[in-house]
Amino acid sequence: MRRLLEFVRRSRRADGSPPLEKTPARLARRRCVILVVALTSSAMAGDLQPAVLATTRTDLNVKDQARVTAITRPTTDFSRPEQFELMQGGAGTSRKDVSRDSFSQPSANINFEEEGDFKLGNALFRKNWVSSPSSTQASDGLGPLFNERACQNCHLKDGRGRPPQGDAGTTSMFLRLAREASNAEEKAALAEHKVLNFPDPVYGTQLQELAVPGLRGEGRMHVDYQERKVTLSDGTVISLRKPSYSVTNPDYGPLDPRTTLSPRLTPPMIGLGLIEQIAPADILARADPDDRDGDGISGGPNIVRDGQSGELTLGRFGWKAQTASIRQQTADAFAGDIGISTPEEPKHWGDCTAAQAKCLAMPNGVQQRLGPVEAPPPVTDLVTFYSQNLAVPARRDLDTPQVLVGKKIFYEIGCIACHTPKFVTRRGSPNKAQAFQLIWPYSDFLLHDMGPDLADGQAVGDATGNEWRTPPLWGIGLTETVNGNSFFLHDGRARSLTEAILWHGGEARKARDRFAVANAADRDALLKFLESL
Repeated sequence: MRRLLEFVRRSRRADGSPPLEKTPARLARRRCVILVVALTSSAMAGDLQPAVLATTRTDLNVKDQARVTAITRPTTDFSRPEQFELMQGGAGTSRKDVSRDSFSQPSANINFEEEGDFKLGNALFRKNWVSSPSSTQASDGLGPLFNERACQNCHLKDGRGRPPQGDAGTTSMFLRLAREASNAEEKAALAEHKVLNFPDPVYGTQLQELAVPGLRGEGRMHVDYQERKVTLSDGTVISLRKPSYSVTNPDYGPLDPRTTLSPRLTPPMIGLGLIEQIAPADILARADPDDRDGDGISGGPNIVRDGQSGELTLGRFGWKAQTASIRQQTADAFAGDIGISTPEEPKHWGDCTAAQAKCLAMPNGVQQRLGPVEAPPPVTDLVTFYSQNLAVPARRDLDTPQVLVGKKIFYEIGCIACHTPKFVTRRGSPNKAQAFQLIWPYSDFLLHDMGPDLADGQAVGDATGNEWRTPPLWGIGLTETVNGNSFFLHDGRARSLTEAILWHGGEARKARDRFAVANAADRDALLKFLESL
């Protein structure tokens, strides 16, 4: 181990990183072994080269690296928009008029043939699956337990979901079920990144409210809100609602007492392919798990196993950065949300567990002439391509004085410590349309402790129960236009951007408090800036 630690220290000195030091107790599980695991896995198990998780890019020559460093450096000039700031999704940015379809446009720089694949993927994304057996054999395989029949039914207009309202069912939000390790074997599996956590022994990894004929759904999510008044420095009173969650009518018996409930709102789909092409080094270079610079921000990555290769890699998708690729995210959603098997997740009965014998006895939708799974490779290929190429809409009003003032405030109060404005994607991206693009996601894609009020108590891989991935902000100003609501955060508790900011705690507490003491004009300017994204 001494030699391994020295190898890590030498590697960090070589790329200019500060030496390793002891971490605080709360970081022990999350961070102190991340680089050791990442680097020593290759040395001892041969499953990963250290360069994969290095903090310097290998796809750029010296000249290009200098250009990238210069153009991604945070601005200090707020008198006018920055060069290329209008095109926040790079050359693929959609310049279409603002409408309810603003999140559903293809990347502007894909070619004619790719646009055809995008349209086919869109059709499959909207497709309603049916239960087996069915005369529509290419569409059966639903469930047996599920949350929705189509991807689009959760990702409404390719945008943000909404929490349940009144007696209405949940259509774009679900409860993630998980528990932590309870024995030495499970703890070893977590330490080796073989699993992210452990499912409920009966209900599996998520609560599925719907079922095919002949089967009962698992229960219903119930949410109660407690209103909390917050008074800003100028006397403005804002009401925040704190949710609590439970499962009503659990049809397969009580949940395991160790199982935690984590509400997950569906996030917008725009720009995912660009996020996938950010160089891991650029994300990892921003990690500071020990807060060595003393700014109170200690973001760190979620290092996960690639579902196909088994190698350690960087998680960048999902509320806890628990998924490494859009293909894996697609496969997970097919299996968990709809109950459809794919080559990546060949689970014909979706999230059914061994305790749900009747569920496992239901027919599946596998058609041998089409392949051994319900959604064969052409289906997952097209849905993945569609998800990778939903365009980011262009900025609006970015040159107005109020928006420029708001941008300055956003920078000055410390928001960019987590909401990193700019990246340049990899040169060697598989799709040339996404290669070497200057993009403006306003996220570092790292995990941050957001304090006890936003905590769900559910650990996911390296993410603790207090931690969340910084969500990208591009497109956030079009939420009302696209989805007809303004619900924000992982559970939709915030009914406005102001509420969302005031819920920030933990590492974001200082930025939140600076917003709270700002005068009304400055707060309004900051909100106008966010609405322009």
